Amino acid sequence: MGLSLVEGLTKSLAMTVLSEIGDKTFFAAAILAMRYPRRLVLAGCLTALIVMTILSVFLGWAAPNLISRQWTHHITTILFFGFGFWSLWEGFADEGEAEEFRELEAKLNADLKAENGSTKRNSKGNDDLKKQQRPFLTQFFSPIFIKAFSINFFGEWGDKSQIATIGLATDENPLGVVLGGIVGQALCTTAAVLGGKSLASQISEKMVAISSGILFLVFGLHSFLSGAGES
Repeated sequence: MGLSLVEGLTKSLAMTVLSEIGDKTFFAAAILAMRYPRRLVLAGCLTALIVMTILSVFLGWAAPNLISRQWTHHITTILFFGFGFWSLWEGFADEGEAEEFRELEAKLNADLKAENGSTKRNSKGNDDLKKQQRPFLTQFFSPIFIKAFSINFFGEWGDKSQIATIGLATDENPLGVVLGGIVGQALCTTAAVLGGKSLASQISEKMVAISSGILFLVFGLHSFLSGAGES
């Protein structure tokens, strides 16, 4: 394809970090890590995001084989500009930081209460004993892993970062986009799981939205000035 692996990696990494920091899946990972074993939450969240990244890049790679490369290039350019202005609007129209975090926390709290009920204390000791007795790999197919996976996978589906990854893969080296996306997702998810609520509550959503908006506009301008296949 003649597309730069390094360029695809750096673009994907920068886009992923700025898109995922402060995103709902970032908040979900932070909240889940406060209630469940961190390694299971991290494994579930990362697996979901890696699968989503690979799937998105595959769709972006396959798009030029279904539609002409010139059309996919123009669509990608429009998407970058659209997401750029959208993110800037979100940043300047933000009415309060961490509002999404509080809403998601309340929702997960309600789900947790519904799941546990009055047997929470009695089941905790039994769960810890079972975890010690179970083989290491089987722990990653526990309800906690599945919950973390499903929340992040379906939370990311249709999100602008997923669509932007598809668009980026149409113009950049697919392997570079995959590697950059996975590294970016790993950095953001690990920070969310380890940092917990304190990190999530201190993030300036306004600045993240504005920064990601500027980045999308830069990608859009670069795509506009370069021809199809020259990115």
